Parts: sequence; structure tokens; C-alpha cells
Amino acid sequence: MITIVDYGVGNLGSILNMLKKVGAKAQTSSDPGVLRQAEKLVLPGVGAFDAGMKKLNETGLVPVLNELVLDKKVPVIGLCLGMQLMTKRSEEGTEAGLGWIDAETVRFKFGPENANLKVPHMGWNTLDIRRQHPLVADLGPESRFYFVHSYHIVCADETDVVANTDYGYPLAAVINRENIMGAQFHPEKSHKFGMQLLKNFAERL
Repeated sequence: MITIVDYGVGNLGSILNMLKKVGAKAQTSSDPGVLRQAEKLVLPGVGAFDAGMKKLNETGLVPVLNELVLDKKVPVIGLCLGMQLMTKRSEEGTEAGLGWIDAETVRFKFGPENANLKVPHMGWNTLDIRRQHPLVADLGPESRFYFVHSYHIVCADETDVVANTDYGYPLAAVINRENIMGAQFHPEKSHKFGMQLLKNFAERL
């Protein structure tokens, strides 16, 4: 069973529907007992970093999630803000992140040559796959994903980056270290390409 962490932030219904569409057994929950039974976890997220971390801390779920992800090595994927919350900190606010990945979340910074680019970055982008990983299996070069974000993550270790996308410069779009994965885009809004990525998460990991 894949359990989507319900902490009051994110497109839970859309993610749940997409997982069920690819044949995965999935549910949403904020119950620590239910989360502890999960075979895999999804950490969704929409909005600002501090608001997301405050919501997560208010639920009291952080110790449970740390136990599952860091100690029991349950596979987890963070989506959009959910991936950013996995980092140590964000330029968007002052709250500490979960720190599951040695990375920080930074705002887009463009040079004069890209001063015309708008923030937030909103729209469809392709991926530049940097290394093979089950999460990006069967994603052809035409695969494109829907992004909406003003901040992006920078990994301390470049080998944690599975795929980049380009918006003024290359930035991490898919990350992985051990059982921890993240996608900066919204797979639940990315049609058949997002469906393939979630199918990979459900079946290959």
C-alpha cells in the first residue's frame, strides 16, 4: 500500500486518483498507525516552504516520518514542495527542513541574459536524465512535465540528481539518495508522462 501523507497541503485527491489509475493500491492518511503500515510514502506539497513545514510540525508526524524514512528505509517520494521540504533549509523562509537530503532550496537567480524569464517558472519542460534510475525508466526524450515553482533545490552531492530541467540554467528536477526520491514537477498534472513516473514508483521501487 502506498500512503500519501495528509498534512493539509497538496493535491492529495489528484495524486491518489493517478496512483489508482496506474493500478496501485493507495490511500491518504494522517494517522501515525496507518503510516507505519505503509510500504511506500508520498509527501505532497503546494505553497510556501515555511507554511508547509509548520503544517507538518503541527501534525506531530515528523518523528514518525523520520523513523520510517531514515531508520526503516521506506521508499518515499516528495512532490513539488514536498521535495523541497526534504532539504535542510529554504531561502523562502526560516523554518528548518526535514534534512533528509543534503541540499537547500533557493530562489531562481537569473543573469542579465535571462532577465526576461518570469518567476514562478510555470509550464511544461522536458528532462535531461543524468543517470539511470527506476523512477525515470521508460521515459523517452519527448516526455514533459508540468512545473509551478519559484524555488528549486541545490544538492550538495551532484550524484543525488537523477534528472535536470532547464529554466535559465540546469536545475534538479528528479533526485534520489537511497530510499529517498523527489520530483520538482507535478506528476499528477503531467498526463501520461506523470502517470508513467508514478507507475514506476509503484511497481519498480
